[in-house]
Amino acid sequence: MNKNRLLWASRRGMLELDLILQPFTENHYDLLEESDQLRFQELLELEDQDLFLWLMNREVAVDPDIKRIVQIIRDSRKPAGTI
Repeated sequence: MNKNRLLWASRRGMLELDLILQPFTENHYDLLEESDQLRFQELLELEDQDLFLWLMNREVAVDPDIKRIVQIIRDSRKPAGTI
């Protein structure tokens, strides 16, 4: 999927998701390994409610691939130097 399509797909129906997914797509997607890029593309096909729960750490994804990309996205939001 090209970058413009990814940016469009990262625009969701929830402001909270937009504020997480759009910056991630713009600033981190290109740095991912190809397998993680594919995971991110799969993530964008899922329901907003699920994404919200996972990204807000209210639930944990069962699928290990989704769980991995959710953690990568969440980690990308941490200030540099924090664990």
